[in-house]
Amino acid sequence: MRQKKMKADQFKSVWPLLLHWILRLILGLTFIWASWPKIAAPGEFAKIIYGYGVFPGILINPIAIFFPYLEFLAGVCLVTGILPRSSLFIINGLLTAFIVLIGFNLFRGHVFDCGCFSVSGTHTAASAWFLLIRDFFLLATGIFLCAQFKFKRRAMIYRD
Repeated sequence: MRQKKMKADQFKSVWPLLLHWILRLILGLTFIWASWPKIAAPGEFAKIIYGYGVFPGILINPIAIFFPYLEFLAGVCLVTGILPRSSLFIINGLLTAFIVLIGFNLFRGHVFDCGCFSVSGTHTAASAWFLLIRDFFLLATGIFLCAQFKFKRRAMIYRD
């Protein structure tokens, strides 16, 4: 009987860590997966950024080159656990920027391709609502993970 209780207690203490790791894996792999087509075809990604109609022409190429690598690096760091708080900060910032850009273009009725997971130009304005909702869920995941890091830190302080 005592052995069963110990196993149940061990499971209760392990499942939050497992959930935390799974969410980090999902969020990190999402950003790694999203960065590959942009890294492979920066010219096509630059055309997509131009299609947003928000950025000045001089910034389009630097954005198309820099941001896919930032997405990739943040995703790898989150998955591997190297600087996970910093990578979450970057990912949450990127997601916030994506939400603002997609929301702004939806608000003004501009048809655009988000360039999220492909640079082929297959998205339409109708699917932009799905993109917005998906990004909100990913941002909520990132905020949840940040809160878990803060909670762990406080718990460690109170133990001492």
